Amino acid sequence: MKKLLAFTLIIALTLSVCTGCTGTKEQAAPTQPEAKPVYLTISAAASLKDAAEELKGLYAKKHPYVNITYNFGASGTLQKQIEEGAPADLFISAGKKQMDALAEKDLIVKESRKDLLGNELVLITQKDSKITGFEDLLKPKVEKVSIGTPESVPAGQYAKDALTSMKLWNKLQPKLVLAKDVRQVLTYVETGNVAAGLVYNSDAVTSKDVKVVATAPSDSHKPILYPMAVVKNTKQQKAAKEFAAFLSGEEAARVFEKYGFKAIKK
Repeated sequence: MKKLLAFTLIIALTLSVCTGCTGTKEQAAPTQPEAKPVYLTISAAASLKDAAEELKGLYAKKHPYVNITYNFGASGTLQKQIEEGAPADLFISAGKKQMDALAEKDLIVKESRKDLLGNELVLITQKDSKITGFEDLLKPKVEKVSIGTPESVPAGQYAKDALTSMKLWNKLQPKLVLAKDVRQVLTYVETGNVAAGLVYNSDAVTSKDVKVVATAPSDSHKPILYPMAVVKNTKQQKAAKEFAAFLSGEEAARVFEKYGFKAIKK
């Protein structure tokens, strides 16, 4: 009888210890919910491409669950796409006019709008060109000059304003080659299809095949600003605002400045 009682006690103690072990194990390794993936589409001016791609990589290191897809193009084209319902969570324009148009149609989250960057308009040529300034564009040897289409490309509108201010616009009409966006102007100059082009300083610094020969006077055109805003029909407003906040921060400012932009800090 004593042996049976001792055996029962041993079994009970063993079960108690095992139960305690199981409970401790469960408490030590609680199940953590995984963050759900978020997908953002950023419609951005073509001139932002190089800086934006680097920033995408930096953001992914801190937010691996956020998947960013860029839609680069002329700001006017991107504006039209958003007006027609194309998917976009955040819009970064190279011109105020395009953002104003979306604001008037109530297509952006107005309180999210801010001026993100500034830039300069520069005249570029190939490295071995003899062109030294804007007046040289009138010389007979300079057959073609490229700018963005003023109606849809902010850089093209700034170029038109600057050339008009310098009394060169009408004289250069026969030589002008209009491009779909500012990066196409850069390509035309790099490949020698045109003798010169007007682009943003941020475009010029990305190329090893061109040189800046002149900067348009700051009073020859409106200030070059890049406004940014969350698109109203986004389904990821919180994530879009968080990415916008990152683009407005110090880390992003250093990247933008490396690529020739002027970060606007407020």
